[in-house]
Amino acid sequence: MRRNLAARIGVWSAHHRKTAILGWLLFVVLATGVGGASGMVEMTTAENGAGDSARAEQILDDAGLGRPAGELVMVSATKAGDWKGAARALSRALGDTPEVAALTAPVASRDGKDALITFDLKGDAATAPDRVRPVLDAVDGVRSGHPDVTIHQFGEASAGKWLGDLLSEDFKKAEFTAVPLALGILLVAFGAVVAALLPVGLALTACMAAFGLLSLASHQLHLFQTTYSVMFLMGFAVGVDYCLFYLRRERDERAAGRDAETALRIAAATSGRAVLVSGLTVMVAMAGMFLSGLMLFKGFALATIIVVLVAMLGSVTVLPALLSWLGDRIDAGRVPFLGRRGSRRARTGGGIAGTVLRPVLSRPRTFAVASVVVLLALAAPALGMKTEQLGLEKQFGSRSQLSVAYREISESFPGGPDPARVVVKADDIGAPALRKAFHGFDKVTVHRAQNVAEIEVPLPDGRSSLAELREERLPAAFDGTGAQVYVTGETAGSVDFNDQLGRGIVPVFAFITAVTFLLMLFCFRSYVVAVTSIVLNLLSVAAAYGVMVAVFQHGWGASLIGSEGVGAIESWMPLFVLVVLFGLSMDYHVFVVSRIREARDRGLTTRAAIDEGIRSTAGAVTGAAVIMVAVFSVFGTLSMQDMQQMGVGLAVAVLLDATVVRMILLPSVMALLGERNWRTPRALTRLPGLGHEEPGQEREPVGAGRRG
Repeated sequence: MRRNLAARIGVWSAHHRKTAILGWLLFVVLATGVGGASGMVEMTTAENGAGDSARAEQILDDAGLGRPAGELVMVSATKAGDWKGAARALSRALGDTPEVAALTAPVASRDGKDALITFDLKGDAATAPDRVRPVLDAVDGVRSGHPDVTIHQFGEASAGKWLGDLLSEDFKKAEFTAVPLALGILLVAFGAVVAALLPVGLALTACMAAFGLLSLASHQLHLFQTTYSVMFLMGFAVGVDYCLFYLRRERDERAAGRDAETALRIAAATSGRAVLVSGLTVMVAMAGMFLSGLMLFKGFALATIIVVLVAMLGSVTVLPALLSWLGDRIDAGRVPFLGRRGSRRARTGGGIAGTVLRPVLSRPRTFAVASVVVLLALAAPALGMKTEQLGLEKQFGSRSQLSVAYREISESFPGGPDPARVVVKADDIGAPALRKAFHGFDKVTVHRAQNVAEIEVPLPDGRSSLAELREERLPAAFDGTGAQVYVTGETAGSVDFNDQLGRGIVPVFAFITAVTFLLMLFCFRSYVVAVTSIVLNLLSVAAAYGVMVAVFQHGWGASLIGSEGVGAIESWMPLFVLVVLFGLSMDYHVFVVSRIREARDRGLTTRAAIDEGIRSTAGAVTGAAVIMVAVFSVFGTLSMQDMQQMGVGLAVAVLLDATVVRMILLPSVMALLGERNWRTPRALTRLPGLGHEEPGQEREPVGAGRRG
């Protein structure tokens, strides 16, 4: 019988293992070195935006009017006027700092208890966080010398400095926590040190190579600063899972009495092909984010496609070479009390899978309805989902230094930390009609050489003030002037970003559902399996949405994970979670359904095939799910709210997908459908299936030829 692609790759790698292993190491070293030398290019504010706010930022960029990083420092006292001494000292200290420009005199609040000092940092705003340290030291010096007053600082440079340091610490925390967690879980699953180290090592080298490739690609498609964290999250989880599926099937075949050659060939032809199908599905699903119209999602799509591709290729090439080379040494370093269990466990899937399956298959209608009700109940809070681009004051919790400073300054000087910036572009910025229009605003900066003007407008009521500015005040002032007038700023950017997401999510959703349907149809030659795949995925995503809204929007149980409700979900999170879960759930679905189809092709009834397929994959699916949940949960403990939302949302979805969906809903639905699971229109009967060779059909020695 003609081998499938994965089997051919696996046999070639086993025959040429030295070439496969050294080739992989060379690829990783070259990709990491070249990518590290090139560095990553981050997107600009204009590239990260959408709508009018992005157009405003682009006008400023094209005119070479890079806005300096602005800073606000507020001095507060218990009595009106008691801040004057500290404010004078602060003004002197800031004035003596070479980085400070455009320093203003202290402005008192309405009650006289607070004073606000504003200034800019010289040079490019993008590099301001790297140069803000002398300013922070000056403020700290005045703070320590005047304990009778309270000093709060908020601004682009100081917040960027704090954010950069925090992201670096968080990434290290994620890396140094996720890897030992995965290793510990694999030790329990396999009971041997070498077998546990193999998936972790391959996943880490895949991530290293993908980091380098992404850095190179960023020179063409600029990236957001958290893209590397997202890539590591996806790459490590997927890389470990793919290796786990492959390695587990090989060990199961050995436990069933197959010789090493046959076991590796069967693993390559079955789990290897499932890895290829799953990886292709994940990558195609990720490609849907290119249709969002937002560069942020294009970067996420590129990063996840690269890391999944590298992890997939490593799993079907270097892994069989390593397994062929190691042979029985894969069980080296057995852990006491786990070695025997992990090395030669039976293929039945254990008692838990059998205990769950017996009642599910005997009463499939009852369990199908019950599991759907549970998932819909978890999804219910998602009906009230509210999204926004979370500002830095919400990203780090209400008690963080940054959030407290933002809140205190906003209360004393409404609209101060987050004003709107109106950008006006005209053929003649000094025209009489425009000069008249500018008279209605307090803070106007005219750049005559570029024919551009900037107007700063406070937004005391946030979005409602922005709507009034855009819909009433600006049209009334600039109607008939012929100028281009756009509004930017944090609030305007959030509104425009959400609007673009609302327009982009429909084509993205249509793309990934259509592609998932076609891939499942191609692999299993069954439109029923393809449709149920999509429905089960949507239920998992909806449940994840509901949990995210309950925890992070409403704050239900948020304190249990060290977080808090912020009243909204990060704007990019729903679309990202939808696409990622549609891709990741295919890992389990392809792996499980392919084993069911194998049993069905051997002549078993559908119900017997379901029982065998679920039992035989229960151990691998459980181990893979535990690893994914553990890795995602690590991100749920990080400092930033969006990382917490992503980690918790993905962890909950994978947990539900591997338990409620794969162990209860999938077998019960397939049992109810019976033989209808395998119905295919006559026009599609020529599509290839997901079959594999039986052990006796091919006897080419996989481990033969010690040519390296």
